[in-house]
Amino acid sequence: MVVYRKNVSFHPTFGAAIAGPIDLRLVVLSSDISNYVMMHWVAGTLLFVTTLVNAQTGNTTAPFPSSTYPNATSPDPAAAEITGPAFSPPFYPSPWGSGKGDWASAYERARAFVRQLTLLEKVNLTTGVGWQSERCVGETGSIPRLGFRGLCLQDSPLGLRFTDYNSAFPAGVNVAATFDRGLAYARGQAMGQEHRGKGVDIQLGPVAGPLGRAPESGRNWEGFSPDPALTGVMMAQTIQGIQRAGVIACAKHYIVNEQEHFRQAPESQGYGYNIIDSLSSNVDDATMHETYLWPFADAVRAGVGSIMCSYNQINNSYGCENSHALNYLLKGELDFQGFVLTDWQAQHSGVGSALAGLDMSMPGDVLFNTGTSFWGTNLTVAILNGTVPQWRLDDMAIRIMAAWYYVGRNQSQVPINFDSWTLDNFGYQHYFAEEAYTLVNEHVDVRAEHSTLIRRIGSASTVLLKNNNSALPLTGRERFTAVFGNDAGGNPYGPNGCPDRGCNNGTLAMGWGSGTASFPYLVTPETAIQNEVLSNNGVFQSITDNFAGTQIQSLASQASVAIVFVNANSGEGFIIVDENEGDRNNLTFWRGGDVLVQNVSARCNNTILVMHTVGPVLLANYTENPNITAILWAGLPGEQSGNSIADILYGRVNPGAKLPFTLGASREDYGTDLLYLPNNGTSAPQQPFTEGNFIDYRAFDKADIAPVYEFGFGLSYTTFSYSNLRVNKLNVGDYTPTTGATSAAPVLGNITNDTAQYQYPSNFSAIPFYIYPYLNSTDLEAAANESDYGLSDSTYIPSGSRDGSPQPRLAASGAPGGNLQLYDVLYQIDATITNTGSIAGEEVAQLYISLGGPYDPKVVLRGFERLSIQPQSSATFHADITRRDISNWDTNAQNWAISSATKEVYVGSSSRNLPLSATLS
Repeated sequence: MVVYRKNVSFHPTFGAAIAGPIDLRLVVLSSDISNYVMMHWVAGTLLFVTTLVNAQTGNTTAPFPSSTYPNATSPDPAAAEITGPAFSPPFYPSPWGSGKGDWASAYERARAFVRQLTLLEKVNLTTGVGWQSERCVGETGSIPRLGFRGLCLQDSPLGLRFTDYNSAFPAGVNVAATFDRGLAYARGQAMGQEHRGKGVDIQLGPVAGPLGRAPESGRNWEGFSPDPALTGVMMAQTIQGIQRAGVIACAKHYIVNEQEHFRQAPESQGYGYNIIDSLSSNVDDATMHETYLWPFADAVRAGVGSIMCSYNQINNSYGCENSHALNYLLKGELDFQGFVLTDWQAQHSGVGSALAGLDMSMPGDVLFNTGTSFWGTNLTVAILNGTVPQWRLDDMAIRIMAAWYYVGRNQSQVPINFDSWTLDNFGYQHYFAEEAYTLVNEHVDVRAEHSTLIRRIGSASTVLLKNNNSALPLTGRERFTAVFGNDAGGNPYGPNGCPDRGCNNGTLAMGWGSGTASFPYLVTPETAIQNEVLSNNGVFQSITDNFAGTQIQSLASQASVAIVFVNANSGEGFIIVDENEGDRNNLTFWRGGDVLVQNVSARCNNTILVMHTVGPVLLANYTENPNITAILWAGLPGEQSGNSIADILYGRVNPGAKLPFTLGASREDYGTDLLYLPNNGTSAPQQPFTEGNFIDYRAFDKADIAPVYEFGFGLSYTTFSYSNLRVNKLNVGDYTPTTGATSAAPVLGNITNDTAQYQYPSNFSAIPFYIYPYLNSTDLEAAANESDYGLSDSTYIPSGSRDGSPQPRLAASGAPGGNLQLYDVLYQIDATITNTGSIAGEEVAQLYISLGGPYDPKVVLRGFERLSIQPQSSATFHADITRRDISNWDTNAQNWAISSATKEVYVGSSSRNLPLSATLS
């Protein structure tokens, strides 16, 4: 069983347990919860346990010491030659928010609020109170004088974590598979409403990092797609939906956070890896802009209120103190107006991170439950001694409050009515300190009618890959229906029986880790299909033990239709499942899934294969096997899993989803992989992105490798044709780089240097381990209690980092998301899509562009639309092509530019089925 101990705390975002400076973590052995084992820290020795059954293996085939296969490097020397230690150029000072775009009113109100605050109150607003010190996974300090409670931050990108009476939504990868902007928005709004109803101020999602550089990466499913344009659209729609509900969205994990292995040195040490620093993702400037920054630009343009910086290093500078990533790219070039918060325990310095652009420290303590903080008291000291200028603190506070007003939290906030650490009605308000016993859980039901939306997204995201001889849809009146697979049934310990879904028992409806939610229930495929068959007085039998070989063969021989469910799981690195440390070790099905498929299909010539997977899997010869008549990818569909797949199987819903990634024949075909072993001695593992922009379908196209099923592919129960491509060029002016200078950094209010005013109040009873802004001495050095206090500024203060004078604007900046002219529409594209079949259906028309340069991918996705079309009728597909869509990043000019290469536009049903084309004049 799993034992939670008060001196071992669980991390909300990476879930690691902390006992001193080294992380302990949950290890799941096999798929039986009785085999859950906690690693125990005893006398300085980490006791490892041995897996019992079914360990996933195969990562020995991954390239080393690189994680890019030799034939997959980019033709661009800037990317291909990143083989040694990379360097992240500094950029200071941190840009201060200006209220650009539609943020003006929010900024005006935020400045009025912050102008009232004392130094201690400003520090309280920026610093978390510590892990398990309050009821949310993260909470800032409060401002009682103004009636302002601490901000509540809560996981996750697919719903509410650590609560009850909430919905469990489909994962981001499923939303991407719908290619439906409206469903993405609706899901975001529904999640926002549920967070709002629980009293949450900031929902920790959506995700664009990881983007999906390698298919084995553990948390790809939390995000959307390895295509930056598709992810960008889904990010924007989700953010707008969440914030329409009056909750601040948090785009994460910024940036190039592309694997779980080595993301945190202490976590890695707990697994026996001898490293002292976290992994560095090394990426060139053009790849950063054209691939990984792209969806974050869309998030900023959509008005996202907060962005979470990541654990990893970026070109050998930690993400939460990387001045180039935060100051230059995010706040400078993209004109981000919201605030940057750390991932939990991703802060590595106090002054350094403040000057590099960090605005909020989460959960506030350096290590969980230690009562020490890089900020809190130390930020108060840094302001008083001038190490951090007041304008930087004011900017932090303004950004936080601007996001608060921007989404209308002042009008939509309700009291926090749940507790992350217990589901009991009564408990301690300050859980770790065991103080203030009170009502902590009101069990407010926030689900509304969201199950209908969840079911709809589940079916709308199911991709039909194969359908020989119209094997689907089924009628429900088949003579004998048999269902097979552990993935068809339920977890014997209940849908929430594994903490943070950290096992592979029963049907897979979400991955594991902090990106999960508690199920209110889970409709299994076995239940839903049985209900369907019995409603027609049919015969139904099932076997959910994948290893019951004799019984499986016998039942399959009797069935007129056999439906086989298999899965492949992954998650966050603080949980190990079957020796998978968050990241997958391979791309095969789990729990003997391939043997199960072979056993059934050898004895039933009408076998339907349904896959619940976190991403790409290897399909062996199933596409050619005549006994496997249909194949569907159903992803991670959430609480309505069984009903959603039944809607597709029995024809209530005509499948219209498309693959948001490529299915290849081997892991090598993807060109990129993970780094499974340290490659830099005890120093930070180095992961050069030498493939550049060539990931997923772009890599297949570059190497001319035939995929099993390409990106964007998906069948329907009807058929469609494409015709009549029209291109309309608009008369738009030339692109003008942004020039001029900012205003000076605003300084709001006066701060006295009288240290006596910042002491703990008289008769104040401090909560143990709680992070406060107060000083415990009038002597700043004594209050800081730091051995390096008093060092010369020149030893650790970057040049220009405290300069609040007007600063030159970046050429690519100008508004949230970048220079407004990047979004000028240069071309309008229309095409006719005809339903040539006999039933109504939905088709996702896709627009790709060839940028034409020697370093460019063959084609890149730039537009799509999901169209509902009646039989023998037509609809018009429309897409706008913006300046950004046909531009490349010019590293010398530090701006976007349209090259002289010929630009071609293609329209079709997938990345490799593009029947319509035209040249953009």
